[in-house]
Amino acid sequence: MTRRTRRRSTARGVAALAGITLLSIGVVAPAQGATKKSTAKAAATTIGAPAMDAHGCPKIPTTLPHLDDWPSVQSKVQDPKRVERQVAKILSGMTLAEKIGQMTQPEITSITAADVAQYHFGSILNGGGAWPGGNKHATQADWLALADAYWQASVTSGAKVPVIWGIDAVHGNNNVYGATLFPQNIGLGAAHDPCLVRDVEAATARQVRSTGQDWAFAPTLAVPQDDRWGRTYEGFSEDPRITRAYGYAAMEGLQGKSKKGPGTDDVIGTAKHYIGDGGTEGGKDQGVNASTEDTMINVHGQGYYGALAAGAQTVMASFNSWTNADAGIDEGKLHGSKKALTDILKQKMGFDGLVVSDWNGIGQVAGCTNASCPQAINAGIDVVMVPSDWKAFIENTTAQVQSGEIPMSRIDDAVSRILRVKIRSGVMTEPKPSARRYAGQSSALQDRKLARKAVRESAVLLKNNGNVLPLKPTAKVLVVGKSADNIGNQSGGWSLSWQGTGNTNADFPNATSILGGLQQVLGTSRVTFSETADGVDPSKYDAVIAVIGETPYAEGVGDIGKKSLQASRMYPEDLAVLDKVSGKGTPVVSVFLSGRPLWVNDEMNRSDAFVAGFLPGTEGGGIADLLVKKGNPGYSFTGTLSYSWPKTACQQPLNPSDEGYDPLFALGYGLKYGQKHTVGQLDETAPVSCATTGGGGTATDDLELFDRGSVDPYKAYIGGPDNWGGNEVPNDVNAVTSQSTISARTTDVNVQQDARLITWTGTGQYYLQSPQTSDLRGYLNADGAIEFDTIIKQAPTATTTLSVHCVYPCFADVPAKAFFNKLPLNQKVTVKLPLACLNNGNLDFSSINTAFLVYSEGPFQAAFANVRWVPGGAKDADAAKCSDFTP
Repeated sequence: MTRRTRRRSTARGVAALAGITLLSIGVVAPAQGATKKSTAKAAATTIGAPAMDAHGCPKIPTTLPHLDDWPSVQSKVQDPKRVERQVAKILSGMTLAEKIGQMTQPEITSITAADVAQYHFGSILNGGGAWPGGNKHATQADWLALADAYWQASVTSGAKVPVIWGIDAVHGNNNVYGATLFPQNIGLGAAHDPCLVRDVEAATARQVRSTGQDWAFAPTLAVPQDDRWGRTYEGFSEDPRITRAYGYAAMEGLQGKSKKGPGTDDVIGTAKHYIGDGGTEGGKDQGVNASTEDTMINVHGQGYYGALAAGAQTVMASFNSWTNADAGIDEGKLHGSKKALTDILKQKMGFDGLVVSDWNGIGQVAGCTNASCPQAINAGIDVVMVPSDWKAFIENTTAQVQSGEIPMSRIDDAVSRILRVKIRSGVMTEPKPSARRYAGQSSALQDRKLARKAVRESAVLLKNNGNVLPLKPTAKVLVVGKSADNIGNQSGGWSLSWQGTGNTNADFPNATSILGGLQQVLGTSRVTFSETADGVDPSKYDAVIAVIGETPYAEGVGDIGKKSLQASRMYPEDLAVLDKVSGKGTPVVSVFLSGRPLWVNDEMNRSDAFVAGFLPGTEGGGIADLLVKKGNPGYSFTGTLSYSWPKTACQQPLNPSDEGYDPLFALGYGLKYGQKHTVGQLDETAPVSCATTGGGGTATDDLELFDRGSVDPYKAYIGGPDNWGGNEVPNDVNAVTSQSTISARTTDVNVQQDARLITWTGTGQYYLQSPQTSDLRGYLNADGAIEFDTIIKQAPTATTTLSVHCVYPCFADVPAKAFFNKLPLNQKVTVKLPLACLNNGNLDFSSINTAFLVYSEGPFQAAFANVRWVPGGAKDADAAKCSDFTP
């Protein structure tokens, strides 16, 4: 939804969702009715450890009782009085500078060990794609040397409180070269096995300790309700029952079972992202969650009840907002919400650990910047993740405490929480990182057997017409598809690099691709590989195995927005390879790798068997184990969907509690070998976009052109005298695209790496273009505007224009040099250009192909983000006037 769309309540049958029951065949049926709620205000429920199975793992509950209010959560970690005495003693001897240092968390790329000593940092962070010395192939010894340097600096200065190092270890220690990467959470959710999750997280803890970190920023406890969200794969399930049980199991795996806190086998875990990141409107990352409080309590809160009961020591605040005008909720960005962080989490739920912000998260709170946000600290943020602006943050926060804007009592509370977590975790008494258990052990960095088991449990068999699977161990197979021998594709985002891009198989030693796994199971002589299936005859093989699907992405970049869910539009190369091998008399088995369910009717129609492999990580051999019957009885599929699979290409959100729930495959669906079930021919009709653009009528939805990356069907290009046909600017945060007079690279405008910085040294243009034309008259009829966020780095010095094209030479433009020169330098500005300014008779709005173009003839540098056509934008008070665009 746009900000102009009336937000509806999302309390759609929470009680009904709580009444979901498991059927005997493992399929979850949508609830038929709601549980009656008491009209009287009940006393707060107390939640403790869940019911356990025979293996000591939490059971996934058949139902979840409806909660009328936030529960009190009983943590299994309980302090003896000596811990609080120790906290008070250390705190009493600290200066204000030391206290604020404990609250400041810079990133490893922006500090030295000397900075740790001088500024008394309590913790440091390691985002995705940050490595010691900037070396992607840094060894365990390299990581440990840096960890030792930071630790030594902290214990020999100031209050001598050891620094702790947090890292995004979300499916193994995924920043580290050579580490085993486990299936992403969406796959683990399909396993329906809390013991597996516990074991995976325990193995992750060993990996983290082996490279010297103390703190894992995991697990993600989102309950994704709209699979267009680019972080869907980080959530275990759309079903809060699964997330509740997994939250406990995952935290216990990371932190251990001790009632004292993490031990020498363990690390500090993080329950994130608090709260509601999986419930944003339209699945927009860092967007607005319009849930009622009832929905927040009974859906989005469930994972936290599990994790806090297991003894979670840290909680990470979420980027999303919480706003629902109909319900009287206007918390805005959660980093600034005292209601969420203090009143609910710390007081009602009783959380006594620390709350850490997300990456520059305080800067998104209204009235704040990345380096200054008293509102966030007063709201309850204890540790502020301030990757690079930490010096200014320390100066500003010091001044705000001295002026009384931030009470000293709030600082003391935050630092007490930090010290409490450090004492409980044992870091106050542990030796330097390189002398700790598992440090430097290559065996601790790898757990390939467990990972392969996790892959086998995570995959889901969606189609097996004619019982094509399992294949005989003597089968001769043709393997095709872009992801068959691509460990990066099978691992997804947060894999060595932040977005999971820019990697090759050589970057993943000690790993097995799916092709490699098939060669292990069948023997290399029985496996032929042809990625594109060119020049091969499928009829010469017993089966064709096509490994297809999504390519890596992480937060923001992975959002679909109003695009169709049709996989073949996003990845046409997959359909092309299937067309070459299907219908040739040889059965086709497709393994679809993805971070979410997508509309795959055309791919499924060309496949006799179809496997949802999700993102299995570095042990692709687990997929091969399932496809081939080897041994007696051999392996069989046991995974069932933890997310509903769409029947139509615009069917989102899609959850059992939604009215008219009608998926292609329901939550809990999954076939087993020998089960008689035929998937018939599926409809292949799908729209290009799910946005209501209005055509000749009136548009109601934003038309997104660029949102952290170009939005299909639009692609970004730069053009100039070298190539007016244009060089594509890819959706790869690491890419730099250049011509002699213009270049493009990734930069930040609103959030991390959400924009393209365009640098002109001469004549050139940056534009967003679709391969086909669209009827966009509806936006003109709706008083629409072209809106974009920009930061002007260098004002234009020559002729500059903004334009829209209806296939050149059909276009209209406005002079923009003077307009851009009036904007402040190095400050974000949202520009709203009324479409009426382009309605000069030269532009055919019914046939637009280039919806945004900036042209300049001389030096100019600007960053562009969040480009879209917005209905009603021209009527906004801050919209530009046509008279602002003059020669």
